[in-house]
Amino acid sequence: MRFTDDFLQLIRAFVRFALPLLLMGALAACSSDKKDTYIARDVEVLYNLGYKNLERKRWDLAAKAFDEVERQHPYSEWARRAQLMGAYASYMDNKYDDAILAAQRFLSLHPGNAYAAYARYLIAISYYEQMTDVYRDQKTTEQAADALEEVVRRFPGTDYARDAALKLDLVRDQLAARDMEIGRFYLKHEQYLAAIGRFRHVIDNYGTTSHVPEALHRLVECYTALGILPEARKYAAVLGYNHPGSKWYRYSYALLTGEDVAPDKKPESRSFFARLLGIFGG
Repeated sequence: MRFTDDFLQLIRAFVRFALPLLLMGALAACSSDKKDTYIARDVEVLYNLGYKNLERKRWDLAAKAFDEVERQHPYSEWARRAQLMGAYASYMDNKYDDAILAAQRFLSLHPGNAYAAYARYLIAISYYEQMTDVYRDQKTTEQAADALEEVVRRFPGTDYARDAALKLDLVRDQLAARDMEIGRFYLKHEQYLAAIGRFRHVIDNYGTTSHVPEALHRLVECYTALGILPEARKYAAVLGYNHPGSKWYRYSYALLTGEDVAPDKKPESRSFFARLLGIFGG
């Protein structure tokens, strides 16, 4: 019994004095683990460390090494290279926002640098990779379009501009598809003026996309529903002239005349289009 009492007193003393000290030490160790360790190194050593990690596809480690180059040697020639290499490493690691920020920082510090074209291209494709489907918000898609247009405008004739132009076609097609989706919704719910705004936006801003024939036909539908037949005929004429083999042309022709037209029939005479416009009395 005496042994038990002594043991309990020993435990109480441990809890009162020793345990708090151990907990404090553990907390200190945890907090020190969370701090970034600063180790001064030569710029070449840091840069080569980042490059080796790039070769091994250790993107996160590469980005951190390149960031360390800039932090420890901010005024060196290596720092400028490291900014872009770090941006590229973040891009490859699917950390697109980090890549955009790094490339934008590079451009703000070195706007006339020989690698400015690459930095702008990296920003553009980082936005491009984050595009969502047409049923979601298209803010990132619009940012991708703006960034790609900037590359094409600023660096014509370069490989960056050529690739940006190809991607820009896809981006514009998606933006047009989004407008068409919203326009169809308005049309379905008989909100014709709102629908007309969307369909005209496709024609005015995305005139080279595959959505233009449908947009023209939807305008025919809207103006017909509103009873504004001259406008309906005008858009039908444009549709028939530019896309005579399109199914959307056949739909518009049938809507206005009550007659179907064979898929292989392509009326091209001036009298046909004049009749659609109502010049000869419809």
